[in-house]
Amino acid sequence: MNKVIKTNIADMSAVELTELFKRKALSPVEAVQASFDRISQCNSIVNAYCYLAEEEALKVARESEIRWYKGKPLSLIDGVPSSIKDLTSVSGWPNRNGSLTTNDTPMTYDAPFTKNMLSAGAVILGKTTTPEFGWKGVTDSKLTGITRNPWDTSKTSGGSSGGAAVAAALNMGVLHQSSDAGGSIRIPASFCGVFGIKPTFGFIPQWPASAMTTLSHLGPMTRTVQDSILMMDVITQPDSRDWYSTRIYKDHKDKYSPKPLKGLRVAYSPTLGYVDVDPKVYSLVDSTVKKLEEMGAVVQLIDPPFQDPIDTFSTLWFSGAAKVISNFSAQQCELLDPGFLAIGNEGSKIPIVEYMKATDRRAELGAIMQNFHTDYDILITPTMPRTAFDAGKNTENNQQKHWMEWTPFSYPFNLTQQPALSVPCGQVDGLPVGLQIIADRGNDLLAMEVAKYIELISPSQFLSLPVER
Repeated sequence: MNKVIKTNIADMSAVELTELFKRKALSPVEAVQASFDRISQCNSIVNAYCYLAEEEALKVARESEIRWYKGKPLSLIDGVPSSIKDLTSVSGWPNRNGSLTTNDTPMTYDAPFTKNMLSAGAVILGKTTTPEFGWKGVTDSKLTGITRNPWDTSKTSGGSSGGAAVAAALNMGVLHQSSDAGGSIRIPASFCGVFGIKPTFGFIPQWPASAMTTLSHLGPMTRTVQDSILMMDVITQPDSRDWYSTRIYKDHKDKYSPKPLKGLRVAYSPTLGYVDVDPKVYSLVDSTVKKLEEMGAVVQLIDPPFQDPIDTFSTLWFSGAAKVISNFSAQQCELLDPGFLAIGNEGSKIPIVEYMKATDRRAELGAIMQNFHTDYDILITPTMPRTAFDAGKNTENNQQKHWMEWTPFSYPFNLTQQPALSVPCGQVDGLPVGLQIIADRGNDLLAMEVAKYIELISPSQFLSLPVER
């Protein structure tokens, strides 16, 4: 096959790669090798991957090369370098969950997400880092160490999909699986300057079910919106193993008629009525929204009518942690991250009546937001109130006890199961800032279309090497 300049391959999007595959100007083998070269350059610095399978990936890439040569790719992501988060099973690979309580025993099955990616011909390079059982909003663990922000390695990547976000930011692979039960896609996407979407709950099958059950959504993490749309077409295939998977994304997509930006009803809430936002972050998001308004969107400054649901979320979150640690012996508990063990112990003390009251409050919040979207097509907020803080810390400051105290824009929309995404809108003092777009359940495509406009307004900056501090 004809070759393009190798130094450019590792910075290409999935759309760019597959166009070259189609023209026989580039081989998936070359694309995968370029990704491994980038990983070799960067991973020891940022710790995005905890497991790599180079020989296996190159074998899959050669099979993809033959399909493209024959003009018979399995999908539009056939041959594209990809990754899986280390909470999701890949047959033949260990699934460590970022925890010393696990071992290297190979898994015997592919989770639905993995199966759908492999069935589409994607080349899975390895597994990305996560905190223990994805329990917090930064990425570090006793097992794998600290995952660092590529824009400033003294800062956190965010979490729990920190490895996926860093891999996307540096294009250590192109398509990345992530998960989000309280912000774990959007937090690191915002901190690392990439695109990530928590889709409508049920669109992407998940099995085994997360410990956080219906709070948890799987989704894509990529450099561009369009790459995530390509990924969504693949990963939303149904799977009978997921009893919770009741909504079919493709049914919605087939019936979806794109709305023009002109006249789009936008609710803009820079604080949700209760969040303390860094003035520089506030100003950047505000200026971006004003540009949307100049392009024809009808923007109203308004807060959705709910109070901070942190108590409701914490009740459900701590209970999920309690379920996990209930399976461990006293010796295993000694191996756990002390913070994770603490919230698990706290969760074990929550009375069942209080848990059920939390589920009632959750239902009320869902109804509030469903009604809110009868008047507004989308809601826009900052993704995070601040840019990334120092790596190795669970909270911004000593006044905060739990991670959810510094990510107040994310967890409300896990409670409501709505699609919520983070798209880069610029930088403050050299660190990325994300803008969050929330739509009514099922309106994932609308949210992503608006995100494309944000890409036009605020073109993303990307790195080939991390900035070491």
